[in-house]
Amino acid sequence: MLIHNFAPKKQIKVTMHKLSFTIVLSLFCLLAQAQTALEIIKKADDKMRGKTSRSEMTIKIVRPTWEREMTMKSWSKGTEMSMVLITAPAKDAGTVFLKRQKEIYNWMPSIERSIKLPPSMMMQSWMGTDFTNDDLVKESSAVEDYTHKILNDSTIEGRVCWKLELTPKPDAAVVWGKIYSWVDKKDYLQLRTEFYDEDGILINTMTGSDIKDLGGKILPSKMEMIPADKKGNKTIMIQKWIKFDEPIEDSFFSAENMKKVK
Repeated sequence: MLIHNFAPKKQIKVTMHKLSFTIVLSLFCLLAQAQTALEIIKKADDKMRGKTSRSEMTIKIVRPTWEREMTMKSWSKGTEMSMVLITAPAKDAGTVFLKRQKEIYNWMPSIERSIKLPPSMMMQSWMGTDFTNDDLVKESSAVEDYTHKILNDSTIEGRVCWKLELTPKPDAAVVWGKIYSWVDKKDYLQLRTEFYDEDGILINTMTGSDIKDLGGKILPSKMEMIPADKKGNKTIMIQKWIKFDEPIEDSFFSAENMKKVK
């Protein structure tokens, strides 16, 4: 005897309803994740900047056979304006870097001359360190110039982090072909960032550690930039202090002020 095993129409409708709901939920989760990736990067970036910031830091350049230290002060307002002043050693003191929108200038007191830096110089070493000019003056924006994707979770410095992939937008004027960033889920700290060129080769790794209260925010006070192809080389940046959200006039970030800022 042939037995036909047909599911009741009501059961089929319920199954199709569940399937449709699952598909919609999956799409919603994918969209929510993409939105969350952007929000994570924005929160991490905003936390480091504030509306304005003033800070003082020490930079140590480490090489296999020698070491050198510099001290500097920096000011920033939003993402469009920043200034960096070298205060020591004496031979570099008074050197200033200024960013206004997408224009970047370097004042050199030894020749009393201001030079506008072209985009081609953004990948070059900043003051002989393992940081690039772009790292210090932030010509490119991790928020605006890249698309963002959550990959997985990792633990760094005992903190659970999102691992994020940043891919340059087609028309973005950026120096990196890909960036991977690990952001702490609790305090939105950027604890590790890997920078790759257009061929997918790792160039630099930046790590954040020695977490403490800086200007009322929990932040890494020590950043290390380590080049992938130069064994024994690294640059260590240590924040002495930071003050956030104090008023700074736009006129502070001017070519004229580069010559007299202290």
